Amino acid sequence: MKKILLLLAFFGTLACNNASEEKSVDPEAPETTSEEKDTVPNFGIVIHGGAGTILKENMSDSLEKEYRAKLEEAIRTGHQILANGGTALEAVQRTINVMEDSPLFNAGKGAVFTNEGTNELDASIMDGSNLNAGAVAGVTTIKNPINLAYEVMVNSEHVMLGGKGAEQFAKEQGIEIVDPQYFYTENRYQSLQRIREKEKTELDHDSQKTAFVDPFIKDSKFGTVGCAALDKHGNLAAGTSTGGMTNKRYNRIGDAPIIGAGTYANNRTAAISSTGWGEFFIRGMVAYDISALIEYKGLSLEEAAKEVIQKKIPALGGDGGIIAIDHKGNVAMEFNTAGMYRAKMNREGELEIGIYGE
Repeated sequence: MKKILLLLAFFGTLACNNASEEKSVDPEAPETTSEEKDTVPNFGIVIHGGAGTILKENMSDSLEKEYRAKLEEAIRTGHQILANGGTALEAVQRTINVMEDSPLFNAGKGAVFTNEGTNELDASIMDGSNLNAGAVAGVTTIKNPINLAYEVMVNSEHVMLGGKGAEQFAKEQGIEIVDPQYFYTENRYQSLQRIREKEKTELDHDSQKTAFVDPFIKDSKFGTVGCAALDKHGNLAAGTSTGGMTNKRYNRIGDAPIIGAGTYANNRTAAISSTGWGEFFIRGMVAYDISALIEYKGLSLEEAAKEVIQKKIPALGGDGGIIAIDHKGNVAMEFNTAGMYRAKMNREGELEIGIYGE
């Protein structure tokens, strides 16, 4: 009997030690029981900073560190809002603001240049609780286009405003206006020069190419920034912001400001933000298509995202990716390119950041 008691004491001590080791894996994990966790409303957030030919061999260690740090800053901004009981809409805006204010991403400060050497910005946002939405296209003086998209949604009877009209509305709503020079970054300007030189060289070698055909559109495309969130109230929201495509002409507008293509949110299904070759994402109505597959075909978020991004869009000839979160807190970060800047955080505060196709 004494031996049995000693063995029980030994295994009891061992179990306690193991439990202590598991807990120390995440020292910041909340001190709650599983029952207490069940009473905490679920919430989560996911972001992207563009998809494309993002390869490890082309990225310096210091630049990769910068991207990871900014992605973490952005997602923690939104996660903190959600943790404090804030709305998904607010989390989406403030998270995107961080990326719009960074020259690392093709949105706001880091926007790419048009063929004319200007910066034209697009953005959209959608409220999953009532399917309300707002968008702006082709603005050139708005510091944070996602904020103007929000104002269009809540303070106008419209869904999308463009160009000078959108900028006039921005002034009336007190949105921050900047000189277009604010958007200048040397690396984006040099990207335009390289594409222009390549274009000139190629056209010199092929007189059959006409002025209205841009044979470099695929190589000169860049991604966008986006965010999708689920708040403690059970509401979903998504937003997308972009500078579009380097060397774009004729006030070209991509999928980012198009509700259903670049952005979609519905409390019944999911919140989605797209990034990629916009023309194909418009034709495929990517964001809405994922939602529809969930609602009408009963697919999971993961299944729907794979169907659209890995099958439908490539079949059309396009590429890119999406980030999404559904009404249960499940997250998808699906892309068919070499890489996509991305991050996600859940209710427990677990953070995952990715860049390459790992």
